[in-house]
Amino acid sequence: MREKELAPARQATGGGPSAAPVRTASAARARARAVVDARWNRAGRPAREEDVIDLLLVVSELVTNALRHGGGLAGFETTPVPDGIRLAVHDHSDEVPAVLGGPESGPAGHRVGGYGWPLVLRLAQEIVIEKRPAGGKAIRVSLPIRTTDRPS
Repeated sequence: MREKELAPARQATGGGPSAAPVRTASAARARARAVVDARWNRAGRPAREEDVIDLLLVVSELVTNALRHGGGLAGFETTPVPDGIRLAVHDHSDEVPAVLGGPESGPAGHRVGGYGWPLVLRLAQEIVIEKRPAGGKAIRVSLPIRTTDRPS
């Protein structure tokens, strides 16, 4: 599916960085990075880079899965919370990821899918999958963002 064929994704980050619709994993990573910069890095309490890397990996995997397996990206939300960021990725498919329990939950020697979903399960917290009233699903996750000990 070409980028111009995708419907603009719904946003939940007000002002500034949320002006352009998110249609790609790259745009979603940029949006998540902008939220971190606005909430932590500009406040003089820089975010730990390892937490930002985990965040960007999860964003990439969830958005890529929506594009490849979910019928396209129907929405992307980033919400800063006191201890991190909440993400929601909406797609057009009612199917939930095949391996909800991680890579060990399938039969021995049997692998469903790739590395993305197990990576999300390992890095994210509070993973919730909800069916959307208009069809499709939303995958909501939280990721911690800790601050460094040094001022920016």
